[in-house]
Amino acid sequence: MPPVLRHFSDDGETPNHPQLPVVIQHLDDLGDRSDPAGWLEQTFTRHGWTGTWRWGVYPFHHFHTTDHEVLGVFAGNATLQLGGKRGERFEVTRGDVIVLPAGTGHKCLEASPDFQVVGAYPQGDSPDLVRSGEGDLEAARERILQVPLPENDPVHGADGPLIRAWTEP
Repeated sequence: MPPVLRHFSDDGETPNHPQLPVVIQHLDDLGDRSDPAGWLEQTFTRHGWTGTWRWGVYPFHHFHTTDHEVLGVFAGNATLQLGGKRGERFEVTRGDVIVLPAGTGHKCLEASPDFQVVGAYPQGDSPDLVRSGEGDLEAARERILQVPLPENDPVHGADGPLIRAWTEP
């Protein structure tokens, strides 16, 4: 299946990225793996997305201004709201990989008790965490524009759908 691409506008509380869309891919074969979380960690790391962690998604609107983020769902399912309070709801389940460009708001609205993701960043940093509606939004917008594009899609490498979505007009 082709990836889902969504672009969200700045809503005055959540800047979102002014140019880059969210990219959502589904991996059909993740369900066949005995250790899907380990596979996601290894795959993300192999493609330069490091600093991996396992957990859920915060239940409040927030974004990161210093890095892009990938979330790979390895267990359960959830309803995430992407793009801030005026964004869009997405049902995610095991095998979904969501790449959030810097500045993109995200929040978990509801989740199954076993919902878990592997997260990582193309620079391997621990990004900042800004709650929507808080902080200096103009400074946040400036930081977001300084975040470099990743060299690789976290799953498919140099010619994956993320790279095409973020570099082709």
